[in-house]
Amino acid sequence: MRYTLIPPVQVEGSIQLPASKSISNRALTLYALSHGKLEPTNLSDCDDTAVVLQALSHNNEIIDIKAAGTAMRFLTAYLSTLSQSHTITGTERMKQRPIRLLVDALRSLGADITYTENEGFPPLRISGRPLPGGNITLDGSVSSQYISALLMIGPVMRYGLRLHLTGNIISRPYINLTLQLMHDYGAEAAWVSHDTIAVSPKPYNKEVAFSVESDWSAASYWYQLAALAPKANIKLCGLFHHSYQGDCRGAKLFEKLGIVSHYQHNDVMLAKGEATVERLDEDFSDIPDLAQTFVVTCALLNIPFRFTGLQTLKIKETDRIEALKCEMHKLGYVLRDENDSILSWEGERCTPEAEPIIATYEDHRMAMAFAPAVYSFPNINIAEPGVVSKSYPAFWNHLEQVGFSIESKY
Repeated sequence: MRYTLIPPVQVEGSIQLPASKSISNRALTLYALSHGKLEPTNLSDCDDTAVVLQALSHNNEIIDIKAAGTAMRFLTAYLSTLSQSHTITGTERMKQRPIRLLVDALRSLGADITYTENEGFPPLRISGRPLPGGNITLDGSVSSQYISALLMIGPVMRYGLRLHLTGNIISRPYINLTLQLMHDYGAEAAWVSHDTIAVSPKPYNKEVAFSVESDWSAASYWYQLAALAPKANIKLCGLFHHSYQGDCRGAKLFEKLGIVSHYQHNDVMLAKGEATVERLDEDFSDIPDLAQTFVVTCALLNIPFRFTGLQTLKIKETDRIEALKCEMHKLGYVLRDENDSILSWEGERCTPEAEPIIATYEDHRMAMAFAPAVYSFPNINIAEPGVVSKSYPAFWNHLEQVGFSIESKY
């Protein structure tokens, strides 16, 4: 199936954004580690959070996390601390996403984990047991989810955890998000130098009442719509100005593209103006989930760009660097990549397809980042639009709420 979109001239409305998937999945993991009495509220209704809830509430021996990479990393660490055995698996794509770095780290901390199919990849057989913990060194240039997974189990290990990160530490805001949430749940965990984090073996607080804020990653697609639509008057509900989420930095970047944020309590009003830059050069190492949004937006605004710090895009739901190059080519834009970590566009064009069908590669962010392109390409189609359920199930409904018409084709 695919969707054809018919957009309104003016995007106008109030949108209740979904709760943050990143915070929801961390809060649920901390709730489980604390043996908490109060389940977190305002949880995300996305697929990724649903599989975490399923795994934590049913305690099945075989746990299928489907396409949820966050769940795979967090649950692998969590299950290692339980006095039970589980097998954790997922989709065929999940079985191609490397996890050796996390498994090796957990083994060094005392975990019993074996690969059931291909070495270095899920599925995993985890024979949980109390872990001693201790000192460990990890490459900080890979997915911060590995780091967050280890940090969250630190308080329940006998000697806690002292984690030394080497190389260029990417996605630091996601690490800080984890530390902040751990602190909210009563843990003692903090940076003790620019590359080392210490976690004390102090149990989590069982009495924490926690409510999840709205998702800044989801907000990025509304900023994108405001930038590309002829007119826009959009109110985004539930966003914190001083958010735990690193992706709130996207609001500052969108200012350069002409979209100004006006904060009203926990809501944001978007005002449309003129772009203040002729090109955008930016390091995305701390906000990699916004890369697709800005690639599409900048190209369609005819703003050349060079985005660095994209190394984690190769191991996401799909190889997002190759996916972006391929789908932007359908729209007539020739992107260049370097060192598996840089994407750039210097204005080079090719002939666009007359009726481009955007492949989504089982990747929710491909669908949402390309949907606003309808303002420049009225004949664009989004294939397999249901993938948005991974993080933002109501996305298409929200577009209809502000005036879009959506036609289904098979």
